[in-house]
Amino acid sequence: MAELLTVASVFVRKAPISRAAIASLADVASKARNKTSAVISPIAFAAVQKFDAIFALERGINGLPPDQRLAARRKDIAPLVNELIAWMKQERATLSRHNAVAKAFDYMLKRIDAFTRFLADGRICLSNNAAERALRGIALGRKAWLFAGSDRGGDRAAVMFTLIQTAKLNDVDPQARLADVLARIADHKINDLAA
Repeated sequence: MAELLTVASVFVRKAPISRAAIASLADVASKARNKTSAVISPIAFAAVQKFDAIFALERGINGLPPDQRLAARRKDIAPLVNELIAWMKQERATLSRHNAVAKAFDYMLKRIDAFTRFLADGRICLSNNAAERALRGIALGRKAWLFAGSDRGGDRAAVMFTLIQTAKLNDVDPQARLADVLARIADHKINDLAA
């Protein structure tokens, strides 16, 4: 597990300047657990244990309102994250720049604001697992989506996927909602859009 914390696929959402970038520590920890190698780096193993401690506390506050999650994070999780960052900086100084663990530490330390954004906003999830689950259906049907045929078709498909997922996230039946909208569009006067 010398390459335990290879984080090339860590999700970092790029957003306009008015929004904050969010990164997911879940991918870092899962990458660390999924490597199969005969050699286990003690530093990487210690890092995984520190990530696990953070995730254990986060599991305890999942489902709480954002303000309560934020208070719990500031009280319990922020000290662990600060300790993790200080420890990573200290351990990073002992590693060669070519070491896989050093590269993972460098990746995270350069993006520390994105990795710690969840400590300042109770609405942000520590992991992006829910978003990945929501995209699973699209990923499974990847070959079937070739029917789009053009950029415009792809754009239309993206709009439809967005509408469907937004409806699901708001506990609205997407099929019933689209049927209702399409039925109302058919009878609506085009020159009276404000009605």
